[in-house]
Amino acid sequence: MQLASNLLENAVNEFAKLPGIGKKTALRLVLHLLKQDTAEVSHFGETITKMRTDIQFCNRCGNVSDAAICTICANPLRNQRLICVVENIRDVIAIENTQQFSGTYHVLGGIISPLDGVGPEQLNIESLTNRIQTEETEELIFALNPNIQGDTTIYYIQKKIQQLPCKITTIARGIAFGGELEYADELTLARSLTNRLPVGSYISNR
Repeated sequence: MQLASNLLENAVNEFAKLPGIGKKTALRLVLHLLKQDTAEVSHFGETITKMRTDIQFCNRCGNVSDAAICTICANPLRNQRLICVVENIRDVIAIENTQQFSGTYHVLGGIISPLDGVGPEQLNIESLTNRIQTEETEELIFALNPNIQGDTTIYYIQKKIQQLPCKITTIARGIAFGGELEYADELTLARSLTNRLPVGSYISNR
């Protein structure tokens, strides 16, 4: 894409680095900003910069937060002894949108995938084990994507904590095997949470 301005071209190239944004969409966004008041564009840039520099990750669950502890973990109305284990922050958002879960979360930061070079030591599994031990967790719900990597992660964690007095369940497979939790509709996700299954019975049937 040849543009008359190097400044414009540089801005387009930066926007095009974002996921799902091609050069044409990037150009449209840049041209839109070019039409805006300078103060508005400055505020836009400052907001993005502040988000990147000031945002934190909850010391307890790993969710995004404006403070050391996220608003979900700090909410006294949430069931603090119920933990939903998810792969990433997008999954927390997806489940929260169902308004059917009143417990807390634990973000693993990925799933076990040897082919991609991701092992258990690279995930937030040790901190999860510590939470279960120190917080007297009553139930652990696995809400991982229904694929081989997700099942491998569930199996590994289940074996690691099997001696702890904690009920272990997984969301019902209303979500198709191989599907992505992030793209599941809210009704399907809500039903999967409500009809969760004991992990042992699910793994043994695979």
